[in-house]
Amino acid sequence: MNRNQGPIVITGVTGFIGSHLARHFSEQGWSTIGIDRTPASNDLLADLSSFHCLKLPDPAFGILLKDSSPQLCIHCAGTASVSQSITDVSTDFYAGTVLTFEVLNALRLSAPRCRLIFLSSAAVYGDPPDLPVSEDAPLRPISPYGYHKLLCEKTAQEFHSIYGVQSCAVRIFSAYGRGLRRQVLWDICQKALNSDRVELLGTGDETRDFVHVQDIAQGIALIADRAPFQAEVYNLATGEETKIRDLAEILIAALGRGVEVKFTGTSRAGDPLRWRADITRLSELGYRPQTPVAIGAADYAGWILQNKPSFGERPC
Repeated sequence: MNRNQGPIVITGVTGFIGSHLARHFSEQGWSTIGIDRTPASNDLLADLSSFHCLKLPDPAFGILLKDSSPQLCIHCAGTASVSQSITDVSTDFYAGTVLTFEVLNALRLSAPRCRLIFLSSAAVYGDPPDLPVSEDAPLRPISPYGYHKLLCEKTAQEFHSIYGVQSCAVRIFSAYGRGLRRQVLWDICQKALNSDRVELLGTGDETRDFVHVQDIAQGIALIADRAPFQAEVYNLATGEETKIRDLAEILIAALGRGVEVKFTGTSRAGDPLRWRADITRLSELGYRPQTPVAIGAADYAGWILQNKPSFGERPC
């Protein structure tokens, strides 16, 4: 069966990953329906066949599913902050776990043939003792965000086992790319441009498996086309470790700034020390990451420089 017919529904479409997925799937010929509580920009609207401003859960979502009969739903809506999940655990739970239940239930009732890709997180692994970490590794979250993502995965498995809803979960590692206005790359660039010193948490030897958003889109497209959708999970990363101090050097050099980098030596609650993914399972579907972090981070710094005047006009 040729799955690339559409329509496809993307929740959280105005977000960082959701908007990039809308462009990628539109370019691949899908009829793409976007859903978000935030109004879509004109650029994003150009990538969508239709946009619906909804704050999920909403009964209108079920009506939309019945009317459009989508082949695929990519569930991007939800929270995206470990630190905020610790300070506001209730919001993270309802915007993550409860919302995912509602999306699954709407699919069960209104579009039972629609396949679901749930965007999970490497946070379900916590601080893994052995690297690279595979999908079969013990799941030991160290933040509410990680626990709630794990609950979402379990809920998807429940709906598959009991109701036959076809789904899979994609554990995304450290996503970055043009358009991202939060997390460590954004933080480094903003400090480098506005101060003579960049101060960061930790020692600098902490590592992440940074994956460019274009590689994320490639991986999710392969899953949409080739995965069995039996409630399985996939790591989506590059399989490479990058130290935070090395990332800072790449970004500062690309910004053309000769600033000093200092590390506090203290870590933030919920943050793991090291991450590196085993991407064998996704590679078996044909996944090959295309953007090394040295190239992707330099490109991100270039985007920052191009758009620097506008950043003060919008909250990040």
